[in-house]
Amino acid sequence: MSTTSTTSYAIDFGTSNTVITRWNPVTQQPETINLPGISLQLGQNPPLIPSLLYVEDASLDQVAVGQVVRDRGLDLTNNPRFFRSFKRGIGADIQGFLPELDGKFVKFEQVGQWFLSAIIEQLVSSPYQGKKSSIESLILTVPVDSFEAYRHWLGSVCQSLPVEQIRMLDEPTAAALGYGIAGGDVLLVVDFGGGTLDLSLVKLNQEVQAERKPLGFILKWGEKLLGESSGQKTKIARVLAKAGQNLGGSDLDNWLVDYFVETQGLTRSPLITRLAERLKIQLSEKSSATEVYFNDETFESYELKLDRNGFENILKNHQFFEILNERMTQVLQQGRRGGIEASDIDAVLLVGGTAKIPAVQEWVKQYFEASKIRCEKPFEAIAQGALQLNQGIEIQDFLYHSYGVRYWDRRNNCHNWHSIVKAGQAYPMNEPVELVLGASIDNQPSIELIVGELGADTGGTEVYFDGDRLITRQVGGGKTSVQPLNDRDGARNIAQLTPPGSPGRDRLKIQFWVDAQRSLRINVEDLLTDKMLLQNQIVAQLS
Repeated sequence: MSTTSTTSYAIDFGTSNTVITRWNPVTQQPETINLPGISLQLGQNPPLIPSLLYVEDASLDQVAVGQVVRDRGLDLTNNPRFFRSFKRGIGADIQGFLPELDGKFVKFEQVGQWFLSAIIEQLVSSPYQGKKSSIESLILTVPVDSFEAYRHWLGSVCQSLPVEQIRMLDEPTAAALGYGIAGGDVLLVVDFGGGTLDLSLVKLNQEVQAERKPLGFILKWGEKLLGESSGQKTKIARVLAKAGQNLGGSDLDNWLVDYFVETQGLTRSPLITRLAERLKIQLSEKSSATEVYFNDETFESYELKLDRNGFENILKNHQFFEILNERMTQVLQQGRRGGIEASDIDAVLLVGGTAKIPAVQEWVKQYFEASKIRCEKPFEAIAQGALQLNQGIEIQDFLYHSYGVRYWDRRNNCHNWHSIVKAGQAYPMNEPVELVLGASIDNQPSIELIVGELGADTGGTEVYFDGDRLITRQVGGGKTSVQPLNDRDGARNIAQLTPPGSPGRDRLKIQFWVDAQRSLRINVEDLLTDKMLLQNQIVAQLS
């Protein structure tokens, strides 16, 4: 009996909540896991792990995670040891400061690693694992708009985990698989969680004959491939369009806190943020809500009241619906360029806690008839769908961001970026992109090349601190956000010039292409000596 399915897990690491699912070999269905002390189950919701962390001793890597942080009241004070919404700070250029705890400066990347390691450690020792000491297969989901810095961080964290093979999958694509839609349907997934809004247009094709290839291969760690098949039938999930925004439920919580600070003269604090979050959740179930807090030791008390109309006005004041309309327009335009009209979309799948807000659901109904909209699995769809990678699903995807090389813009007297691989490019690429370079000074000994990931030019998101809160805000359009991928010692230099180069003539011919594993590769030829200096060299892993 194969043991692969018995140790197959998926984790949807969210800004507000994290979900773990396991493929049950008996029922042949996914199931959501409840980790005692870490998970919380309320009402009709599945077990959710609050994405919270409290540092007990940074020098010893001792932390508390999940529901135990709330049970101990560690989330209600302005303590630098408490972290929430830390996922959106990973890989971001944070404006502000991070705390020094127990003689150690703590970055969000470290907080995220502590969190994932803690839940994996408990999962390995849980009854679900039986006597096994490691997990054979783990699939992690990532937001559509995540940059390579986040994905590389996630990959580096995985190296230290007791897991044999790990793959990544975009959250909206996983959600489409999680809803169990029939093959042939065109789906729009609106994934609106605590930190990001991701929209993805996906088509689940009918079964086709597969040759030997990894099924659903996105990224891989470990030495062996999972899901290799020999002439078996597979389903293909083809991604047609994607759009993302760094906007989520934690932003709405902050807007509510600001509202009560302005209208009731309250002081911003983790306690007020927690009450605002509860109020927001209540308003998804009823038309008005009240949250009351009383401390019988200090006699401190709060009463927060709000109805849906007031909540919607707060959203409008922050241009919330304008932002949603921009992202919907973007993904529908991408689909239209691929021959898919809005009327061709068979179902709209709502995912994430923020998607439960009635105003968000009414916004979706402006674009699609109610019979097409589904929202019965907002929390579990992503993690459950990711498990389908081990059940014979192949993902056909494209690059969400553009990639370019840095050059000196003499006209504007600054560095700029020349695009070499456009957003929307399918991979593997059939033909390479060629670029010719020359020396810029006499007797130049080498040539450096910096490759960058170019974000959308419709405006970006800035992450910064406001007191103890991690805030995101929109940055105006007109300037492309860029994250260099190899701007470090030992990685920039692509060619030693022998003899040294001189200005005025072409010296290097470079070919760029993206392979099936989303690796950006290059060939470098010296045009003066006709020598191949680099061949099939990996420059960066792309998203």
